[in-house]
Amino acid sequence: MAKRKVLVTGAAGFIGFHLAKRLVSMGDEVVGLDNLNDYYDVGLKLGRLKQMSFEPSFKPVRLDLSDKAAMTRLFDEEKFDVVVNLAAQAGVRYSLVNPRAYIESNIDGFLNILEGCRHSGVGHLVFASSSSVYGANAKVPFSVHDNVDHPVSLYAATKKSNELMAHAYAHLYRIPCTGLRFFTVYGPWGRPDMAYFLFTKAILEGRPIDVFNHGQMQRDFTYIDDITEGVVRVMDRVPAPDPDWSAASPDAASSTAPYRLYNIGNNKPVHLVHFIEVLEKCLGRKAEMRMLPMQAGDVAMTYADIDDLVRDTGFRPVTTIEEGLGKFVGWYTEYMSTRGKA
Repeated sequence: MAKRKVLVTGAAGFIGFHLAKRLVSMGDEVVGLDNLNDYYDVGLKLGRLKQMSFEPSFKPVRLDLSDKAAMTRLFDEEKFDVVVNLAAQAGVRYSLVNPRAYIESNIDGFLNILEGCRHSGVGHLVFASSSSVYGANAKVPFSVHDNVDHPVSLYAATKKSNELMAHAYAHLYRIPCTGLRFFTVYGPWGRPDMAYFLFTKAILEGRPIDVFNHGQMQRDFTYIDDITEGVVRVMDRVPAPDPDWSAASPDAASSTAPYRLYNIGNNKPVHLVHFIEVLEKCLGRKAEMRMLPMQAGDVAMTYADIDDLVRDTGFRPVTTIEEGLGKFVGWYTEYMSTRGKA
């Protein structure tokens, strides 16, 4: 496969770091954009970038997506073949207290990505959506063909907005766009605001963990290597207009424009209590659980229908929760010991 120049936004983030590392190993030239904001520990983000510092095919760029002039210059100068937009203000609960951060990054910033792709002739835009877009949906597994018009957080609403914005640009300017709805990603170098990271830290420090909805939660936990493999497979599959799409019975996952949506999830929801039990085994310690009610903006269950992903890319996530948490705990122990905090 010919060497590509790829823009990966959010390259100091969890998924962005792993994807950039994978693409460089495949021979691609990667420009890794990140604004290094302090939503969570900047030291962790810098640690990820340090892992890439000896890669000659990786070029880090510190830049905010919402900076229109700087984004225009970047696209004009670099001439990307593919753009993978993973940068976003993340977190459902944080959106309850700092909503404007989500509009600036996830809406204004994404518009700058779309405009850059439009004016520089990018061959394929792949962008991160989220399982959060399913919101109040009760039908499971969650299907990309279902209506998702009832978000229960502003974060989810911005991700659904990204899908709509991308479709408009695919329709108007024929920019091939693929949206990926990620399901509860976990693994080494993960986000410290995520439950598995918080649980691990608390258990090792002998503190109780907060278990919401009294433990009656299920999540389609998806290991980072499976997410990365799914993204790489989709990057190589540039969407074309769907000849079977009908305006009389519109399919949300495709279009007469070059546009597609996919779920990337493990397709195996795990009960939160079982998840904690596995984590306890990996850590060799018991957790003290503080049972709490459901938090605003949260949902009781996520479950990915991945039939379209398997059909179109031949890929199905395979990592079990036991294997994935074991790898995370191994990384966490080593990483924290090097920082003098374990």
